[in-house]
Amino acid sequence: MSGIYIHIPFCKQACHYCDFHFSTSMGKKDAILTAIKRELVLRKGEFKNDVVATIYFGGGTPSVLTTEEIQGIIATVYTHYDVVDHPEVTLEANPDDLSEDKILALSKSPINRLSIGIQSFFEEDLKMMNRAHNAQEAKKSLALATQYFSNISIDLIYGVPEMSNQRWEENIATALSFSIPHISSYALTVEPKTALANFIKKGLIKPLDDEIASTHFNSLLQKMEENGFDAYETSNFGKPGFYSENNTAYWLGKKYIGVGPSAHSYDGIRRGWNINNNAKYINALAIDQLPMEVEVLSKTDRYNEYIMTGLRTIWGVSLTRIQSEFGLEYYNYLLKQAEKHIEQGVLVVENDTLVTTKKGKFLADGIASDLFMINLSE
Repeated sequence: MSGIYIHIPFCKQACHYCDFHFSTSMGKKDAILTAIKRELVLRKGEFKNDVVATIYFGGGTPSVLTTEEIQGIIATVYTHYDVVDHPEVTLEANPDDLSEDKILALSKSPINRLSIGIQSFFEEDLKMMNRAHNAQEAKKSLALATQYFSNISIDLIYGVPEMSNQRWEENIATALSFSIPHISSYALTVEPKTALANFIKKGLIKPLDDEIASTHFNSLLQKMEENGFDAYETSNFGKPGFYSENNTAYWLGKKYIGVGPSAHSYDGIRRGWNINNNAKYINALAIDQLPMEVEVLSKTDRYNEYIMTGLRTIWGVSLTRIQSEFGLEYYNYLLKQAEKHIEQGVLVVENDTLVTTKKGKFLADGIASDLFMINLSE
């Protein structure tokens, strides 16, 4: 079972915190869509012995496409790949794109899961982030979407400067009032060269506070648990049966290909990434060249990736797998590095699996980096 990720590199406007690859000009949209379909055709051999279980439209903002344009890409997948009978087909969408007509059209297409970029239900937060929608549109999009889709996820951002814990809990409560089965929630981060980084440097926005983010995260964990959501990954909360199949496959190290400019691919041994330039991407595919760089992952790279993804999930890091796949040296190193974290109550060994405790969930990335193997001979 494998997945296909499709990167649509267009947005109406640039969010202040975002460093993903996108363009606010739609001038090359048709050429990009042609190139994406061509890339899918050229790469079909990579899935010769695999079936596609998930198709995920990310970006950028895929909902800027028409339903017909989305269906054209999906049709290309079905023509050239073996697809399971009922694949999970996700579309990332912004509230301002989701009119009732658009949602109705999408509900009649192969799209069966919406991931809506709400981020906040408060006007002041949305303005600070420079989101294209307002608070009213956020609520209206959910009210409409829940009439036509049962599998809906929303994104919420915490750790926002000036956001009290009360306001954060109101955000969560508003989300829960729509009875959606999945919430992805991320701490606001400052990426280099973003508008947010510049505003903080100039003193226009307060620096981010890890204590505030930690308080927000703990409130989120509590509210999710109280309302029947599983915290199956550090940033993802789903009702049983509504985990993201696409993202779960990624965290479990399954194979996927990414098409579109800047998209990444992984086959268990190699990682590839497409050029993050729309014009160069289009020109390469026009002459049937794949604009992709590839690196073969070393054993240490694969170990570190497994530690990073494993500790963020409820499935943890299998000590049996570490020993069988990476060897005794890695196994002993991991146990030694994990000792102090186990003593601090942020890691625990259960059923021969290393997992983060509730106390350790917010710290998962930092713990993982301490367990990484560095500069060992392969």
